[in-house]
Amino acid sequence: MSSYRTNDIEILPERLRSLKIMNKASSETNKQLDKEMSIAPAPAVTNNNVQAVMPKSIVPDLGWFNRNQTKFEDWWRGIQLFFKSNRVLETDNRITVILAHLRGGIAGIYTQRKLDKLDEELGTQDWEEFVKEIKTMFSDKTKAADAKWKIEFFKQGKQNTMDFMIEFEALVMKADTDELHAIFLLKKNVRSNIIKTIWGYLPIVVPKTLKEWKIAIISVR
Repeated sequence: MSSYRTNDIEILPERLRSLKIMNKASSETNKQLDKEMSIAPAPAVTNNNVQAVMPKSIVPDLGWFNRNQTKFEDWWRGIQLFFKSNRVLETDNRITVILAHLRGGIAGIYTQRKLDKLDEELGTQDWEEFVKEIKTMFSDKTKAADAKWKIEFFKQGKQNTMDFMIEFEALVMKADTDELHAIFLLKKNVRSNIIKTIWGYLPIVVPKTLKEWKIAIISVR
């Protein structure tokens, strides 16, 4: 037997032992990595992957609006819910969504004229001006007139304050009443003892805006 073969046979057990030690170490390392991975926290959601986990809109498709005035309020309410659900915040995007859901007859003509006008203008549109324009164009004029008449004489009487405020706010919206006149009507038509209580507050805390008046009236016991 040659000397180099003898040497190989003599060192073979040592090589086998070394190989077993290496395999054992590798196995222990893999187990440790698996353990660490199993308890590692989930990756944080960042701006780069937020789109992948965003929920779908919970508001169904709005459908077309073609100037059916009796359905305008329901359709408009659906538009507001759509904006909220889909986080449509910018005025230009909101106007685009609305125009995309107008079709046929006067609604279609209005949309085309509005698009032509928008193409001519460079700046961002005024949202309040647009809302006023579209409500004037498509809302039910009869309902608005009825609301304007009713809100003038809508007294609280023995009605629960919260119920009265809910109906009053609905009338304000339907009648498109401005804030100053709405405050005047509240002070005139809410029960006198509630208004007297509020006027008894320190001048610094007496409400000034319509929102502040609503909160103050509801808070009086």
